[in-house]
Parts: sequence; structure tokens; C-alpha cells
Amino acid sequence: MSSTYRANMTILTSLLEYVSLVSTPTPSVSPPLNESTGSVSSPLWAILVVGLGGGLLGGTGVYFGARRSSRSLRESAEKSLEHERIRLLNERFSTAAGLLGHDKAACRLAGVHAMAGLADDWAERRQTCIGVLCAYLRMPYYPLGPDGGTPVGDPADGQANREVRLTVIRTIRDHLLRDTPPETSWCGYDLDFTGATFDGGDFSFAHFSGGKVSFNGATFSGSEVSFRGATFSGSEVGFTGATFSGGKVGFTSATFSGGEVSFRRATFSGSEVSFRGFFSGSEVSFYKATFSAGELSFIGATFSGGEVSFNDAVFSGSEVSFNGAVFSGSEVPFHSAQLCGGVVDMRDPADWSRPPSFDDNLLTTPRAGLLLPDPLPKPKP
Repeated sequence: MSSTYRANMTILTSLLEYVSLVSTPTPSVSPPLNESTGSVSSPLWAILVVGLGGGLLGGTGVYFGARRSSRSLRESAEKSLEHERIRLLNERFSTAAGLLGHDKAACRLAGVHAMAGLADDWAERRQTCIGVLCAYLRMPYYPLGPDGGTPVGDPADGQANREVRLTVIRTIRDHLLRDTPPETSWCGYDLDFTGATFDGGDFSFAHFSGGKVSFNGATFSGSEVSFRGATFSGSEVGFTGATFSGGKVGFTSATFSGGEVSFRRATFSGSEVSFRGFFSGSEVSFYKATFSAGELSFIGATFSGGEVSFNDAVFSGSEVSFNGAVFSGSEVPFHSAQLCGGVVDMRDPADWSRPPSFDDNLLTTPRAGLLLPDPLPKPKP
């Protein structure tokens, strides 16, 4: 109820109290029958009540009408502001996308930061902005030539583009860290690196804790790509068909505690890949992966839950080491794995309470290339 309305009611009450105190006048003698009575005057208090009541009702109507009008104007202003906000955000998106497609590396770097900043400010279209940055990594270093397969361009341009790509990776990683504010975190969003080439990059301590992350068909060749201390928990991460053909890829101290991480049909040929991490609840698959050269290390890894499968994997030239590993709870099957020139070294595990599982009699009569503890520890019940 408005203050004006309350004030009017107070005045009306006071007036009524006042007129009630006025003494009633002595009735007059009725006029003769042959005289006209004329009009009878209304009492003062009745006139005051009618007039003031009408004023109150009119004032109340004006108040509520103004209130409805104010609400309508406010809603209209809010719609206009939202429309203007969306228009400005769309303009920022067009500008950032244009910078990412610029022929100058410095402009592309500005585009990376502009697109990331827009993703932070525009939650409704954050996935779109992230998708644009991922798409940049999926693009080749140089435009393809007339034959459609041979890149053309200045090597200096390739080096400049590499710096831009490393900035994209670092920007994505920074938004996946544990201490990233929730309102700007990119955890839970999809990251599509399908077919991308990584000749360096730092995903250290990133949290892949939701959404889908695809490194399917990606190529890791050249410098070091680090997943040190990264956490894979609750997301679906695919390295299916990925190629590790040079440089180093490190998963040291990484934690696989939920979700699914797939290296199905991945090829390890010439690179050094380290999985000195913790497997405690996730499903990690190396199904039909090929280890044909280089070194794959699970030294000091802890297998305490979930499953890490090497079923149908092919070891044909590389060395895979599990020395110092803790086999204490995970299922680590090597069923139908092929040892044809490679080495799987398990001679010195830190814990053998739940050892890997092989085909029948393979533990008692190991084939060439499978190096087991001697004497073979008895599994704990």
C-alpha cells in the first residue's frame, strides 16, 4: 500500500472523528403545508466523506495505473538491453573469428585471446567458442597444394603458426585447472581434437572431468606433449587410432579415476610414452593397440581399481616396462596379446597382490618377450 494512500486514510479518519464531536442542531418546526420545503442541504460530514473518498479512489487508481505502466516500461527496457547485449556479443564473435583467420600470426594470437575472453563472458555460447579454438588445432599448418595432399607455404609461417597452436593449447589447459573459477571453467564441455597434429603442448594438471574429449586419430610427433598430473575422472576421453610417432608424451602422475579412456588401435612407433600414473576406477583400453617401436613406460604406475586392458594388443619391436608398478586391485588383462619381437617387462613389480591376467599357462610358461618376476610371487587372496 502506497504512502499517499495511507496519508489520505489518516486525514479521513481524523475528519470523521472531528465531525462526530459536533453537536446535532435542534430540529426546526416544520413549515406550513402551503409552503414549499425546498431542497434539503446535505450534512457537512457527508460531503467530506464523499469528496475525500472519491479522491482516495481516484488516487489509488492513478497509483496502480502508474505501477503497471512502470513495470511495462521496465520489461521493455530489459528486453532492449538483452537484445543489445546479444548484438554486441555476436559482433565480438565475428571479430574474434576474423582474427583467427588472419594471415598474420600476431592477429591470430589476438584472435585466440579474444575468443577465449568471449567464451568466459558468454556462457550460452561457450561451447561454440571452445569449438572454434579446437577447430583451429585441427587445421593443417599450411594450405594444401593443388594435389590436395602436399602442404605449401613458407617454413617461417609454419613456426609462427606453431606458436599460435601452442597458445591455443595453453589457453584451453588454463581453463581446465582445479583453481579455475567455476564461472569461467571449461570442465564438462566437449573438446574435439580429432585428427589434430600435436608437435608440442602442455595439458599438465588439466581436469578432464566431464563431457567428451577426442584425440581420436591425432598425431603426436616432435616435441614433448605433457599430460603430467592430469586427472581423467568422469569424462569420455578417446585416443582411438592415435599415432605416437616421435617426441615424448608424458602421463606422469596422471590420475585415471573414472570415466573411460580409450587407446584402442593406437600406434606407438618411435616415441617415448610414460604412464607413471594412478589407475583407480576408470576403464582404460589399449585394445588392439600396436607397440612397434619406441618405449612405453608404466614404471611406478598404480593399478588399484577399474580395468586397464591390453587385450589383442600387438608388441612387435617396442619395450613396455611395468617395473615398480603396483598391481593391487585393477584388472589388467593381456588376453590374446601378441608378443612378436617386443618386450613386456614385469620382472620387478612393487606389488603383485592382483597380477595381470594372461592366457592359460602363460604365467607358468611365459613366451619369449614376456619377462616375469623370478621367482613368481604368489597373488594375495
